Amino acid sequence: MKIVILERNSVGLDVSVDRLKSLGETTVYPNTTALDVKEKVKDAEIIVANKAPLNKDTLKDAEHVKLICEFATGYDNIDLDYCKERGIRVANVVNYSTDAVAQHTFALCFYVLEKLRHYDEYVKSGAYGAQDRFSNFDIPFTELAGKTWGIVGMGNIGRKVASIAEAFGCKVIFYSASGSSTCTEYERVDFDTLLAKSDFLSLHCPLSDRTRNLINLDALKKMKKSAILINVARGPVVNDEDLYTALTEDYIAGAGLDVLGAEPIKESNPLGKIKDSSKLIITPHLAWASIEARTRCVSEVCKNIEAFLNGENRNIVN
Repeated sequence: MKIVILERNSVGLDVSVDRLKSLGETTVYPNTTALDVKEKVKDAEIIVANKAPLNKDTLKDAEHVKLICEFATGYDNIDLDYCKERGIRVANVVNYSTDAVAQHTFALCFYVLEKLRHYDEYVKSGAYGAQDRFSNFDIPFTELAGKTWGIVGMGNIGRKVASIAEAFGCKVIFYSASGSSTCTEYERVDFDTLLAKSDFLSLHCPLSDRTRNLINLDALKKMKKSAILINVARGPVVNDEDLYTALTEDYIAGAGLDVLGAEPIKESNPLGKIKDSSKLIITPHLAWASIEARTRCVSEVCKNIEAFLNGENRNIVN
């Protein structure tokens, strides 16, 4: 099998992909842009990708493709209908980054909630050492205990976040964007109720027609002024321009983002103008990227390919 890895660097150079190379005649590209895809995949039988667009335009000359494997759980970069027409199977990786993303969800929350940058800089600036009292809490913060943690997307990551929030003493509620959630452990509410009741609202849903721009200005205005929004799902679930308005006009208290509408961040994105880290923290799409998670990701892609070569379906999404 001719295997083409389009975005090898997306799993980090500190994680080996040698096992993938052992599965066939493998061509490895550090990165691939939308303009490069068509040429790079034309002789491929198996494609390993992450964000590179794989659709009719980029795949029409790739006559031998039989399998596309994602270095990810999400597959919104792939035209599943076109692949189905062509008989191309698409496999993703599931549950490899659950612990990492859940961990980062709370890292973002606490950074904003407890004003950690402010207090760290207060100490390191010398201001703390120059004062005559043992403590400083000039910017107030609250506890998680007794608050309501709302979730959109009650899959593996959402459930993990829910269990951690419960451990901190939160009441957990959730909204099912698909309407097909089977979760019964937590209270399911409608969207307006979720917005109105959540002190913390974290997003863990896939990007779809139902979730694109789900968090827009209208939604943000329905949230508590003290609420903190966390997005570790997909950037376009939140409207960046509307969130900027909500933060600068104090419709909500703060936000923690690991994803944006366009990545890397564009100069035109107004969120880049907010320098107050007590109100907004943005990390560069790394919630999933612990060493352990990236190692599991590569291992799972290998298992998907091995299953395919053995005539088995594993993590096939179409």
